[in-house]
Amino acid sequence: MTIKNLASTRPLADGNAIPGMGFGTYLLSDQETMDATIKTAWDAGYRLFDTAMLYRNEDILGTTLQNLQIPRQELFLTSKVAEVAQGYDETLQAVTGSLKRLQTDYLDLLLIHWPVREHFFDTWRALEQLKANGQVKSIGVSNYTVAHLELLATKAKEMPVINQVEYHPYLNQQALNDFDTANHIITEAWSPLGRRVDLADPMIAKIAGHHNKSVAQTILRWELQHDILPIPKSQHAERIRQNAEVFDFTLSEDEMTMIDLLNKNQRNGNEPEIVYETGKQY
Repeated sequence: MTIKNLASTRPLADGNAIPGMGFGTYLLSDQETMDATIKTAWDAGYRLFDTAMLYRNEDILGTTLQNLQIPRQELFLTSKVAEVAQGYDETLQAVTGSLKRLQTDYLDLLLIHWPVREHFFDTWRALEQLKANGQVKSIGVSNYTVAHLELLATKAKEMPVINQVEYHPYLNQQALNDFDTANHIITEAWSPLGRRVDLADPMIAKIAGHHNKSVAQTILRWELQHDILPIPKSQHAERIRQNAEVFDFTLSEDEMTMIDLLNKNQRNGNEPEIVYETGKQY
């Protein structure tokens, strides 16, 4: 189900809907930059804005959205529970803080940022409660593997509607995406451009040239045609606008396969299989 533009939404398993492509705010750390970046993204058509407690920028994003006078009902806001904030009571308290910093009464989507062993089920139970309270519309996870999702299913009252993971041509996580799809979970891509590593690939450059597009646009298009929900980020106005212009071309089946074959299982971020305990990796 490839979306047609940035205004297009995708249905979630809980009956809500989510924009088919979003904008990441990782590393946006000062008010002036946040203001300029979010305004450019908004004007380009982005409506999904993704942040996290760990990014330490929820407060400036909240101020930006107020400064720009963007109607709340036109926004889709995502945040994530940090490792150190996990646990049942701790998560409830942490999300109250996120809502205050973002200057909103609710989140459209709340994710568990990384799986933490000692709070694995308690944190999810807190997300279910936050949804029941109306403080969160939809709940999901980030950086969960198939094993994590299977374990969660043994006690969860409802399953995540989103699994946000590292995903790009050099790490296409096909088995995980297949599992997510089979279980009505949308795979969302952080680092969809491979932290720029994938942008130097000559095969993708050749395919991009065939369509008179950039390598970044070609990668995002590849992800959309795989029904991945990408969350690109940039502080550069031209790149923000360019990344949004991915709906006027289609990759052929052969081109999709050629990019699929570039997979190296190459991570740029942390390894989710390594267990976390209260924010400590070991």
